[in-house]
Amino acid sequence: MGSNEVSAEALMICAPIRSQCVEQILKEMHEAKAQGADVVEVSLDHITNFHPHNDLQTILTNKLLPILFSYRPKWEGGLYEGDENIRLEALQLAMELGADFIDIELKAASSCLKSMMEYKKNHSNHGKIIVSSYVDGVTPPKSELLKLVTLMKATGADIIKLVTNAQDITEIERIFSILPYSQVPLIAYSVGDRGLISQVLCPKFGGFFVYGSLDGNPIPGMPSLETLREAYRLEHVNEDTKVFGLISKPVGHSKGPLLHNPTFRHANFNGMYVPMFVDDLKEFFSTYTSPDFAGYSVGFPYKEKVLTFCDEVHPLAQSIGAVNTIVRRPIDGKLVGYNTDCEGAITAIEDALIEHGCNDGGACLSSPLAGRLFVLVGAGGAGRALGFGAKSRGARVVIFDIDFDRAKSLASAVFGEALHYKDLANFQPEKGAILANATPIGMHPNIADIISVSEETLEDYELVFDAVYTPRKTRLLKAAEAVGAITVSGVEMFLRQARGQFNLFTGLQAPDQFMREIVLSKF
Repeated sequence: MGSNEVSAEALMICAPIRSQCVEQILKEMHEAKAQGADVVEVSLDHITNFHPHNDLQTILTNKLLPILFSYRPKWEGGLYEGDENIRLEALQLAMELGADFIDIELKAASSCLKSMMEYKKNHSNHGKIIVSSYVDGVTPPKSELLKLVTLMKATGADIIKLVTNAQDITEIERIFSILPYSQVPLIAYSVGDRGLISQVLCPKFGGFFVYGSLDGNPIPGMPSLETLREAYRLEHVNEDTKVFGLISKPVGHSKGPLLHNPTFRHANFNGMYVPMFVDDLKEFFSTYTSPDFAGYSVGFPYKEKVLTFCDEVHPLAQSIGAVNTIVRRPIDGKLVGYNTDCEGAITAIEDALIEHGCNDGGACLSSPLAGRLFVLVGAGGAGRALGFGAKSRGARVVIFDIDFDRAKSLASAVFGEALHYKDLANFQPEKGAILANATPIGMHPNIADIISVSEETLEDYELVFDAVYTPRKTRLLKAAEAVGAITVSGVEMFLRQARGQFNLFTGLQAPDQFMREIVLSKF
């Protein structure tokens, strides 16, 4: 889309620019264009010593993309605290100078919108007027949101905009539900970490703008322009797109969209995979009941708790007591739980041992884990998958967990031994043992953390596995590598369990090589 071609019908990617000087605004506009934005939103209230005529003229003369100007007062979440007439005159001036979009708050629309509309009509001005409303606190019920939409529409605006601040991901469903009712283009989303799906799923439900932050300048709840370009490719999303996502808390570490979305496209499957910051499983599953929400990955800390919310559980997942994959069965809408972590992790460890010639000369059908000591740290969902997998291969399992009762419970289930976490540092494994970390310790952003294992005992492990996959090489794996142990990253487990999830989500066979190439290049 060229800088003078603006449509109020096609989906547009908008990059917010909140710089304090005009020079930086122009620089960031250039960056936004290079990163794939269709339009930029320039927040005038962020400019220090703002001089309306000179600054607006400079910005518009040098524009590389269509520009939306907002000038947000403090009473609507912005920074402006001056005279209201001066603020509205600046927005009128921006329109007269050729702005593509002007954002006016609903509370202020009555005092200035008529004159702006008259100006547009008399001067054949093609700029679009957006009337907006920001709702702080808990998102109101659908009926109240519809009333608000009706009020904004009644102003005669070209586009209306509704922004909320969701306290829970279930509030986003109310936003999705109102999008089809708007007879004019509607921008509707929620800010904050729990609001991310309101941005990336809005094309499915009929939203007009998707906001994307400039790379290196993250905004909570907003995908980056790079992520929109590389992972989501929203031009492929439509009302028939099936939604899949990672249920977790936190969820910012997830690289699932970088893998699943390109793989869906590669397989010509109409699906979208998104991170879902979930606080309350019961509320989540009782809210998102539509067939559109077709399946989920399950992450920390919900792999055990989520069993309660599955209508059926696959026997392997039932025996493990942990689910990492849920599929909504199309014929009856029932949620069916599976576990792809188990085989994903264990085969990654087995293949690494075989690759390094560590099969101890066993029979060709025997696992290289048979008879080995398998030291497992963490007895949560991932730990249970590893424990059951190791036991199924004939390993002898020893379990450490901060919660000793949880360690004892898993040890009982796999006929292993539970030990107190404080004893891990001094635990002396036998030569050739396997060490597996199934805790979040060492996960981004806390990459300096490491489980309580000493360097002296680390030397006795033949292989060290870490379920953490961000970063790819954790501090634990670096330490193990330094003493000569074979190391297996959680990235390998992630890839293998994701292949299993793809099969369950789509009913297709995962393109193994395609997925591996993505992981090697992006993770």
